[in-house]
Amino acid sequence: MTAVFLTFVLLLSIFLGFEIISKVPSTLHTPLMSGANAISGITLIGAISSFQLDQTTAGVILGTAAVAMAAINVFGGYLVTDRMLSMFRKKDADDK
Repeated sequence: MTAVFLTFVLLLSIFLGFEIISKVPSTLHTPLMSGANAISGITLIGAISSFQLDQTTAGVILGTAAVAMAAINVFGGYLVTDRMLSMFRKKDADDK
């Protein structure tokens, strides 16, 4: 594949993703975020797998960065989802 084709696919996916996400109503953000966290978990497994395959210096650096960013995305996403879901829990009598 050429760099021009890959750049075109990247730009098209950025535009399409922005258009799709901007049309999502607010009530669907929590379920979609939970689904995105599951996809990020798959990304983390893929990053770990690719990290093990390449033993060059550049591969190790990029693999480490990919694993770190995917892990931050997974754990941060679950923290945000938990916080959003806690907003919908009933408050105790003592919390009034």
